[in-house]
Amino acid sequence: MFSRTSLGSLGAVVIYLLYLSYWYFPDNIANCFFLLNQTIQVGNEDAMMHTLFADSFATLGRLDNVTLVMVFHPQYLESFLKTQHYLLQMDGPLPLHYRHYIGIMAAARHQCSYLVNLHVNDFLHVGGDPKWLNGLENAPQKLQNLGELNKMLAHRPWLITKEHIEQLLKTEENSWSLAELIHAVVLLTHYHSLASFTFGCGISPEIDCEGGHTFRPPSVSNYCICDITNGYHGMDENQASPAGSIPITESVCEVEALMEKMKQLQECRDEEEASQEEMATRFEREKRESMFVCSSEDEESAPARDVSRHFEDTSYGYKDFSRHGMHVPTFRVQDYSWEDHGYSLVNRLYPDVGQLLDEKFHIAYNLTYNTMAMHKDVDTSMLRRAIWNYIHCMFGIRYDDYDYGEINQLLDRSFKVYIKTVVCTPEKTTKRMYDSFWRQFEHSEKVQFACILGGTVGTSVCYTSSCNYPDSI
Repeated sequence: MFSRTSLGSLGAVVIYLLYLSYWYFPDNIANCFFLLNQTIQVGNEDAMMHTLFADSFATLGRLDNVTLVMVFHPQYLESFLKTQHYLLQMDGPLPLHYRHYIGIMAAARHQCSYLVNLHVNDFLHVGGDPKWLNGLENAPQKLQNLGELNKMLAHRPWLITKEHIEQLLKTEENSWSLAELIHAVVLLTHYHSLASFTFGCGISPEIDCEGGHTFRPPSVSNYCICDITNGYHGMDENQASPAGSIPITESVCEVEALMEKMKQLQECRDEEEASQEEMATRFEREKRESMFVCSSEDEESAPARDVSRHFEDTSYGYKDFSRHGMHVPTFRVQDYSWEDHGYSLVNRLYPDVGQLLDEKFHIAYNLTYNTMAMHKDVDTSMLRRAIWNYIHCMFGIRYDDYDYGEINQLLDRSFKVYIKTVVCTPEKTTKRMYDSFWRQFEHSEKVQFACILGGTVGTSVCYTSSCNYPDSI
């Protein structure tokens, strides 16, 4: 592509042209659930943003819409770009074309044609066989064997067993080495979570890509073109604002009420701590209740052929962790965690990746500007932890030191619907879901939640690596 040294003037030109496009061609930037020219200003004063855009352009040869949305949070974007660059381009167990094909398999599993198409181009660019793109059955048997793990990691990671891993590691012609498998698992989970980010923010293709757009036709002037690709086909005039038809004063009251609940919960923590038995009971209750969180728009849809050909068993999808009386043991973080076990295993088999992932997880978890909507100097740690732990709860993962009773106090139904959809069935996310929660919060704060999803990569990595630990050490 381009060397970093050549980007001094070239990068400046690209960024300047991008800046002009925000303001002189505003409809060009309707590439997500909100208009970027209303929220991000690319000025000379933001050196870090310029550097990140230059790095992204040097690595990818383009500024994609994921970067343009994620730049709301430069620290996270920097970590994300470093990790993705290492996984795709630096020395590692897997050849380059395998890496991009695995990215295609992972994105296709969540029906994310945007990411699939990006990696189809990259796959061909690094010398991948075009025949593989006709369907997974045309790829080498070794990659086909990865299909079962791909679908479980994407939809039901709690079902992964030691036998699934051993089957892939068997000594035969199409077997995987443990190092190769760790590389593949990290790639799969990286693109599963990136698909969630893409759908969760309503990101649509770039102007020069299939499905991209230049201007919005007048007939759909009330909402951006990405709504169509995310299943949202129109809204009334009085619903054009993020708050919909809800009066501004009522939305403001919701923010105040949430802050008051946080204050009360903190006071309760200081006064009395629940017993371990009570906290275990509250976790099981929250896990059961999460099964009944669903959207009225939730319905089965068959994936498009251009996506579904890259994976098998198209009917396989997310099913609640425990239903119809079936009991699956809870995965306790204290028994096997990323920090104590997953990190060392990944870093030993794929050097430096453990460190990069660990940095990304910590940034996602701790990312805060101490703001809530119009309020400043707010400690948001309680809210962020509730979101983080609720996501893990849906996958049967429990933190012994957390009171799961706080989740129902802090996360209302509309937010839970959005979280569960983005995490479990991201392809069903709609703009209506995006607009229905945190109605007075900034778009950057909603994007911050989507970044938290990057931390859930550790969930699937832990489920998989726990099947190899300690036998593989």
